[in-house]
Amino acid sequence: MPDKKSGKPTAAVEVVVVVDRSATTRRPNSPRMTGASVHVSLAGEIGLRIVRGDYPPGTILPNEAKWSEVFEVSRSAVREAIKMLMAKGLLSSRPKIGSWVEPKERWNLLDRDVLGWYAASPDRESFLRAVQELRHMIEPEATALAAERRTDEQMTAISQALHDMDQATSLQQRTESDARFHIAILRASGNDLLVPLGVLIESALNHLFAHVTREEDNLRYALKLHENIEKSIRLQRPTMARNAVRKALANTDEIIARWSR
Repeated sequence: MPDKKSGKPTAAVEVVVVVDRSATTRRPNSPRMTGASVHVSLAGEIGLRIVRGDYPPGTILPNEAKWSEVFEVSRSAVREAIKMLMAKGLLSSRPKIGSWVEPKERWNLLDRDVLGWYAASPDRESFLRAVQELRHMIEPEATALAAERRTDEQMTAISQALHDMDQATSLQQRTESDARFHIAILRASGNDLLVPLGVLIESALNHLFAHVTREEDNLRYALKLHENIEKSIRLQRPTMARNAVRKALANTDEIIARWSR
């Protein structure tokens, strides 16, 4: 990381990284980046490489010319991609030094793109387990609050999401409804600080179920667990709601454990 006074990397924190050759080459099967959203695609490529560890924190990235050559894009597209990654907390940049990877604790882990890169990385199992740990800490109490505070309109949103889960004709529809169900509960908790966590839940469910084949018996059991959550909120029974969520989370834990074997 550059020294604030001299603008040069200091010896104490300079990181020498041997990077896999594939990290600075264009994958043979990667789509050619064209159109108005070239910088978005490029940010996705670089962002994924950072999150999966090709470029550890402290690494100074290749310059604009190198990225432009590797991906056959304009330098302006590279600059816009770097700006996107800076906004997500992955990078910092300074003239004459270039861009370097920020420490992981500065990354915006509630950003949808960053979550997507995490879930697509080789370490996605750790990501899913981390999300589950957070859900265990937050969702039971959030659901208990929803049982106490929910409005009729919020209850309708929760019940509708449950209905859509039951009527879904594909796993994708089921997963989307499942995420909407949990996000609606966070909103009904009455605590605005909990709502952004819905992005974590949505991302975790989408990426988990995209890699897991769910059997019909398990789907019916999961629906029953969600029905119990909905019922406890509708009847405004906080303790019942808290316990119902814990059972649903335990079921998801079992799915992750089976998938990890």
